[in-house]
Amino acid sequence: MNLVSAVAGILSSILSLYFLILLVRVVLDWIQVFARQWRPQGIVLVLANLVYALTDPPLRVIRQRVPMARLGGVGIDLSFLVLVFGIWIIQWFLGLVI
Repeated sequence: MNLVSAVAGILSSILSLYFLILLVRVVLDWIQVFARQWRPQGIVLVLANLVYALTDPPLRVIRQRVPMARLGGVGIDLSFLVLVFGIWIIQWFLGLVI
C-alpha cells in the first residue's frame, strides 16, 4: 500500500465519521421538531453541543452560497443535502484512489 492510498483511506474514514455526525444532527433536529419541550441535559447536552459545533460551520458557509428553494410561501434549506452530496462525491473520488 503506497502513501497516497493510505492518506485516501484515512480521509475516507474521517468523512464517514463526519457523515455519521451529520446523521446525529438530523436526529437531534427532528427530536426538537416533535418534542418542543425537550432540552438535552448532562452528557447529551455535551454531545449535542459537540455535534452542532462540528456541523454548523460548513452548513453556514453553504447557506451563504446556496439560496433556499422556494415552494410557494415556504423556503427549503438545501445546505444539508449539498454537504451530504459533497461528502459522497469526495468519498467516491477517494475510492478510486484506494
